Amino acid sequence: MTKPVIGFIGLGLMGGNMVKNLQKRGYELNVMDLNKDAVAACVARGANTVATAKELAEKSDIVMLCLTTSAVVEKIVYADDGILAGIKEGAVLVDFGTSIPASTRKIGADLAAKGAGMIDAPLGRTPAHAKDGLLNIMAAGDLDTFNKVKPVLDDQGENVFHLGALGSGHVTKLVNNFMGMTTVATMSQAFAVAQKAGVDGQQLFDIMSAGPSNSPFMQFCKFYAVDGEEKLGFSIANANKDLGYFLEMVKDLGTESLIAEGTSKSLQAAVDAGLAQNDVPVLFDYYAKLTK
Repeated sequence: MTKPVIGFIGLGLMGGNMVKNLQKRGYELNVMDLNKDAVAACVARGANTVATAKELAEKSDIVMLCLTTSAVVEKIVYADDGILAGIKEGAVLVDFGTSIPASTRKIGADLAAKGAGMIDAPLGRTPAHAKDGLLNIMAAGDLDTFNKVKPVLDDQGENVFHLGALGSGHVTKLVNNFMGMTTVATMSQAFAVAQKAGVDGQQLFDIMSAGPSNSPFMQFCKFYAVDGEEKLGFSIANANKDLGYFLEMVKDLGTESLIAEGTSKSLQAAVDAGLAQNDVPVLFDYYAKLTK
């Protein structure tokens, strides 16, 4: 069976490795990114370059996005020379980023009006997993559309989940990141308070990790607070963005989250303190210096 032509926009650490994996598996790729070196690396392996998102959509059966924010996704989709202007009837847009569910559903409706489909498919795991096609993929959307792109998603992910209606993937990712980043913030402050109180961080870790509080997130927090190593690989800036999206989603649902508001306040304070590009467990440094 002939493989679909893939258009891929967003060649950062994750997206670049996803493209490398797809090329290794024999897919034809049209690629686009502001980083010319990233584009050149893909072209050197046989990808095609395009001038606009419209051209990329016109030449692709499946358009994939691995971008930073909902605002960037909407700009790429709705520009005069954007995806919506060029996408073919029967084509599918897959958004691998972490986006606002309401935005995702709006884009999906506008694509449907042109006879195209959409899947939101945020990712779990790391760029190293992307390179080997071992990501966790939280996909959502119309089942027929999902089944159309599932063979390609199976080549990109070890675990591919279908979570229901369009937007459910982004809901799940935001809930996941709310829980994860709140856990990291809590544990980072736990280590900071222990330090202020004169309790040894390694001993605190040994005690907490012997009970139900133990988790990979505790390990990441200990790596920084006790060992001084950044290992989680997720920036405070990204966490801050995701908590903002979570709070926006909660508001759209007609409820509130005081817990998320607290986490968001801490993340924003760390950003304001110049820690935006550091690993999330570096929140420990913010808490360690915090005075009333």
